[in-house]
Amino acid sequence: MQKKIAVINDIAGYGRCAMTVLLPIISYLGVQACPVLTSVFSSNTAFPHFFMDDYTDRMEAYLASWEKIGLKQKFDGIATGYLGSVRQIEIVKRFVKEFSGKDTLVIVDPVMGDHGRLYSAYTVELCTELRELVALADIVTPNLTEACHLAGMPYKDKGWKRKELFELAGRLAAMGPSHVVITGIPQGEYLANYVFVKKPGEEVEARLIRIHKAGEERCSTGDVFTAVIAADAVNGLPFDRSVRKAAGFVKRCVEEAVTLGTPPAEGVPFENILYQLKRG
Repeated sequence: MQKKIAVINDIAGYGRCAMTVLLPIISYLGVQACPVLTSVFSSNTAFPHFFMDDYTDRMEAYLASWEKIGLKQKFDGIATGYLGSVRQIEIVKRFVKEFSGKDTLVIVDPVMGDHGRLYSAYTVELCTELRELVALADIVTPNLTEACHLAGMPYKDKGWKRKELFELAGRLAAMGPSHVVITGIPQGEYLANYVFVKKPGEEVEARLIRIHKAGEERCSTGDVFTAVIAADAVNGLPFDRSVRKAAGFVKRCVEEAVTLGTPPAEGVPFENILYQLKRG
C-alpha cells in the first residue's frame, strides 16, 4: 500500500512556506500527504501585513473525525512543524500517542527561532511542552538556535567544534529521538548539517555534512528540507543519504531563486526543479 504521512502545520495562501511546501514535495516523492491545519494565513509572516485564523479550536473535532473513519495507526509517518501554543502542542502530543502504530515514524521540526533568538510566542512553558513532543519523535530536525534551546546549551553563531556538536546532538537524542540532524551550521563558505544516529545498544554514528552556501537566506528552505527528510524516512532511505539529498536540493532551490530574482519573502521556487528529486 502507498505510504501515508500526517502533516501538521499551518498554511499560507501566498509566500511559499509550511503546508504549501510540504504537501507537493512529499507527494512528489510518492507518499500520500494528509494535512492537519494549525492556522490559516493569507500570506506568510515575512510580509508586512497578513490575515490569520487560528485553527486550534477546530483541531480536536477534525482529528476525532479521522478516528471515526478508522485512521488510527494507519499512518507511516507523522510530521510536525510550527506550533504556536501550549494547547496546540498538547493536542499534537495526544494525536501522536493515539494514532501512531508500531512502525509509525514521528518527525518533529521544532520551529522555535533562528540566529540565537526564539520567536516572540515562545515562552518558557511553550519550550517545556515542545521538549515533551521532541521526546516522542524518532527524527528531529532543529536548526542551531533550536537545538541549543532544547538541549540547554549556550548558542554561538560560529566556531562550533565537532565534539561540541556531538554533545549538543547527544543531548537531543537523550530526550528520545534516535535520529537527529542539526541544520544550518555556518562554516565559512559552507553550511553544515550535523547528523547523529543512535544505533541498537550503545553505538552512535555521527558526521558533519557540508555544502557550499548559495545566495541569501529566505523563507521555506527549512520546510523543503523537512519535507524531503520525512518522505525519505517512510520510504526507507538511509538517514545520512537523505540529509545529503535534502541539503543538495535546498541549495539548488536557492540557486533557482537567485536566477529568477525571487524575493526572499516568497521562498524558493522549488516547483521549477521538483523533477530533480528522486525517490531513492
